Amino acid sequence: MNKKDFYNLVDVYMDAVFFPRAASDPQVLQQEGWHLELDDPSQPLQYKGVVFNEMKGVYSSPDALMGRAIQSALFPDNAYSVDSGGDPRAIPQLTFEEFKKFHATSYHPSNARTFFYGDDDPRTRLDMVDQYFKEFTAMPVQSTAVTLQPKKPLWRGIKDRLKVPHPAAAPDEGGEDHRIITVNWLLNDQPLSSKEKLTLAILNHLMLGTSTAALQKALTDSRLGESVVGGGVDDDLAQATFSVGMRGVREDNVEAVEELVLKTLTDLASSGFEESAVRASLNSVEFHLREFNTGGFPKGLSLMLGCLSEWIYDRDPLNGIRFEEPLAELKKDLAEGKPVFQDLIRRLLLQNEHRVAVEMVPDPSLEQAQLDEEAKALADIKAGLSEEEIEGVMRDTKLLREAQAAEDSPEAKATLPRLTVEDIDPHPKEIPTESRALSCGSTVLEHPISSSGILYTDIGIKFTGVPEKDLNLLPLFTRMLMETGTESMDDVALSRLIGAETGGIRASWYSDLKSSPGHVCNPEDVLYYFMMRGKCTTEKIPIMFDIMTDLLLNAQLHNKKRALDMLLEAKARRVNSVVANGHSFAMTRLSSRYSFLGYMAEHTSGLTYLRSLDALIDEVENDWPSVQARLENIRNTILSTPRSQDGVVINLTGDRPTLENSRPSVDAFVKSVNDAAVGLENKGTASQSCADLVRIWKDTKGADTTDREGFTMTSQVNYVIKGGPMLQPGEPVSGSFSVVSRYLSNGYLWDHVRVMGGAYGGFGRFSGQSGRFVFASYRDPNILKTLNVYDDAAVVLSGEDVSADDILQSIIGCIGDLDSPMSVDQKGFTAMARHISGETAEERAKWRQEILATSGDDFKLFAEKLKLVVDNGGVVVFGSKAALEEANEQIDPPKRLRLAPAFISHR
Repeated sequence: MNKKDFYNLVDVYMDAVFFPRAASDPQVLQQEGWHLELDDPSQPLQYKGVVFNEMKGVYSSPDALMGRAIQSALFPDNAYSVDSGGDPRAIPQLTFEEFKKFHATSYHPSNARTFFYGDDDPRTRLDMVDQYFKEFTAMPVQSTAVTLQPKKPLWRGIKDRLKVPHPAAAPDEGGEDHRIITVNWLLNDQPLSSKEKLTLAILNHLMLGTSTAALQKALTDSRLGESVVGGGVDDDLAQATFSVGMRGVREDNVEAVEELVLKTLTDLASSGFEESAVRASLNSVEFHLREFNTGGFPKGLSLMLGCLSEWIYDRDPLNGIRFEEPLAELKKDLAEGKPVFQDLIRRLLLQNEHRVAVEMVPDPSLEQAQLDEEAKALADIKAGLSEEEIEGVMRDTKLLREAQAAEDSPEAKATLPRLTVEDIDPHPKEIPTESRALSCGSTVLEHPISSSGILYTDIGIKFTGVPEKDLNLLPLFTRMLMETGTESMDDVALSRLIGAETGGIRASWYSDLKSSPGHVCNPEDVLYYFMMRGKCTTEKIPIMFDIMTDLLLNAQLHNKKRALDMLLEAKARRVNSVVANGHSFAMTRLSSRYSFLGYMAEHTSGLTYLRSLDALIDEVENDWPSVQARLENIRNTILSTPRSQDGVVINLTGDRPTLENSRPSVDAFVKSVNDAAVGLENKGTASQSCADLVRIWKDTKGADTTDREGFTMTSQVNYVIKGGPMLQPGEPVSGSFSVVSRYLSNGYLWDHVRVMGGAYGGFGRFSGQSGRFVFASYRDPNILKTLNVYDDAAVVLSGEDVSADDILQSIIGCIGDLDSPMSVDQKGFTAMARHISGETAEERAKWRQEILATSGDDFKLFAEKLKLVVDNGGVVVFGSKAALEEANEQIDPPKRLRLAPAFISHR
């Protein structure tokens, strides 16, 4: 990271934490928290506020409501019984004086923990901290350790459940009378030792960590519900909890789920776990601890959060990241035959009556009842206001809007520390890559990067195509490949072998477009790969490649029961995901109109995929031989891929000795795949090529969609998306457009969609690859107002005189995105993606230079191109039926949204 930029950020963050405007200006709480809004005395009062709307979105999710109910029930007597995010019904009770007092006592150096990580001089950091801390006088602070919840005998038997209603769609809108049921324990009322925490983590993996784990498998095989929920052990709080249950449960099966959980735990406490299962879970957890792979998240922050898990409870912070000693002690206990896992199950679960069962009950009338309750509360408040007080609310509304619309003064902006262009490295950071070609079009890429003796392997096999009707089988295929066993091992043995000998193996699909230097890509130049990814230590390389070979060639795709389990689980998970992540589903839906890759994503992970699952489930139940044959055809298509250039790409990342040790295993893998391909040459496959599918997409892309769609679901907030092409395939595209896009997102859209509109998020994204721009909002109380903001964007941008400082800040942000930290495996995979697409170092350098050279003229050009999106872009909105119908009443008939339920159940 740029050191000067880091110190600037430290300065800004310290100032924001210790001297925020929020502590002195009530308008900040009004904007970010809540306020009453009124424009005219004849209108009803409204609650507005960013966090208020964000939490309305949270409280629309059954999973979030379940988590809230569980925590409240398990912690009736301490701070965990209340929602730290805020119940929307309680948020309006917060006053500015309470808010200000909380900041003054909690956000004080006497209550702070300071953590340094990095290779710069710690004295410099101490001096920076001192500049802020010395402004304060030390004050006595009570322990920040939360009062521990004592254990109580809460369990009253199977029939004594806490029933919690949640908003749900009516049956005619795709709603189903399915329940969510979990059994939940508070595990401890005294701090757990490091050894107990580690043992719990391994026990959790043994019971729930894989599809074949004991408790996970028992629940899944029971078919009492559609998917397992709960997650097991959660030790993020001062006291650990354990939760497990099922989603998609019929009312008459609820008690059976509870009984099965308790019976399975009783059986495990009696019989224990097989040695192979313990070895697999122990290795999986230990590999994770030693690898310490934080992805793109900074390792220093991960270490800090680990320390804080103990430090904020007045315990030794380093115990939050130490594991060698407790791991050695646990291994010694296991070697001596001690029943450590059985003892934990008995002591913390079976003999523990601080236990509650929570049943989530769908209620199609609840959403409207909550809206009516809020409307009545606001009406009562208004009825109790005098004319003078009503005038005061209107005046506050006006003043807040004026403050929100006001530009920061040049003097205020000048107080922010800034980089200059000279502080930015003009050269992109390249990832070391060495390439060698093998027989039959196979390519090996090696990335010599320090990896602590771990080999990261990515195997990509070009996928030539699949019949259109089989697109929704692609996600099922990758799961069955990994989770149904092979000719030599059943699913349990396979899962344990992977866990015991590797750091994990997974299968997926990867898609991209061929690079078109300096121009928008051709949407028909599609790259689609089947991917298998794994990681292991050096001595395990031959075993990992043997497993990958066995999976690809010999995975058993005939298991009808597992296929059905996977599809039911996929459906249950995605239904809930739409409510929580409507913006993602809307963007995928919109992308399918303009892009073949978007079309593929819509049919393999989007709303179209979700809606297809009922029919696919029926096919599995009633015509399994046909489905199995189609799954086998997908594998045959992968294996019989023409061995053109990059037909098979094997991507290896690790230390130089590790890479050298991998070569014999790589050669053996390639030979096995090539031999299998020869055996399939005369069989043929009934696939359509990607080119065929592209033609189908071009012919039918408007058949099942319109340019303006609205999908109704049970939610108190909306997700509003608009987008389309700014540039056509083959048009020149400059890196400067990413700068303007960032400026628009962090400025105009932030101000108007979030700050003034009250949405929890509002942003824009430009893709130089596709030439498209997308506007998006997240947990948004508005629809039409947000669409109007989008439609004004081009005019506003074209009329702005953007300062050099504002351009520079956007440039710095874009460079920061390009230079964001990557883990070892991310670096290797990124280099592979660049190779497959044909992107060159020269292209990246040119893009970076165009970013650094961005000028006001680029903003004008972008605004001109953006008008194409404003005038012709498509719209997709996910939200409540009432909000969508109200928006449609105010939209001109030709531009109204075509409304349909998000969920259409055919079962």
